[in-house]
Amino acid sequence: MTSRLNPYLSFGDTARAALEFYRDVFGGTLTISTFSEFSDQEAPGADLVMHGILETPSGFTLMAADTPPGMEYKPGSSISISLSGEDASELHGYWDRLSEAGTVSVPLEKQMWGDEFGLCQDRFGITWMVNIAAPAVAKSGVSAADESVA
Repeated sequence: MTSRLNPYLSFGDTARAALEFYRDVFGGTLTISTFSEFSDQEAPGADLVMHGILETPSGFTLMAADTPPGMEYKPGSSISISLSGEDASELHGYWDRLSEAGTVSVPLEKQMWGDEFGLCQDRFGITWMVNIAAPAVAKSGVSAADESVA
């Protein structure tokens, strides 16, 4: 297996709901292990997610867990997840579902660098950046009409 970089999200006690939401957004296979599978089934927090992993058809991997009982939960404010690419339809679909019931800081629209970009926080407090690359022709300053004349 090659090395890969993917986000690992921590939640107070909503990891299962968050992972199921992300599976609904991105599709894929979700595997969840609870604390009870590896410890006392009667212990506080036994039904919480010890480790969850979502692997999507697009090649995304997202991991998450609930904070174990007795540990302090500190929601992250310096972490964002970036989705980028050229498939505008796919990325707009992700944006629509992620931003629904969340907070949009930057609407997904064309930016000064030529790409469409948006920034939102989903209903679970996770910040998402979505960047849809402008066609290479438009970025170079040559329009498709100019290219057909050349």
